[in-house]
Amino acid sequence: MSIDPTLDYDDQNIFAKILRGEIPNRTVYEDDYVLAFHDINPQAPHHILVIPKGAYVSWDDFSSRGNDNEITAFVRGVGHVAREAGLVDSGYRLMANIGHDAHQEVPHLHVHIFAGKPLGPMINSG
Repeated sequence: MSIDPTLDYDDQNIFAKILRGEIPNRTVYEDDYVLAFHDINPQAPHHILVIPKGAYVSWDDFSSRGNDNEITAFVRGVGHVAREAGLVDSGYRLMANIGHDAHQEVPHLHVHIFAGKPLGPMINSG
């Protein structure tokens, strides 16, 4: 099920529950603004999710309402996670799904970090 990124934030989404400690996760990195953890259904040998701690539905929501500290910490957090995981030399892919056409499933902004194997073309032409 994909979500509408223009809807209000749903504080019962899985990432909100993770942030509140209601659902466990395998944390990779955490600071005042960011949480990064291993995906429970990895699509690559390395598959890490990075989320802002604020209540943001999508990249559009975050980039328009997030404050400078949140935005800076999120971008730097993604880079920090990739460097600490040793992904920079071999390469990695960042992906953020926003809205129906991109098949966003969780109404909380999140970036996927994929790495650990050749990932192929970005979009399948078929």
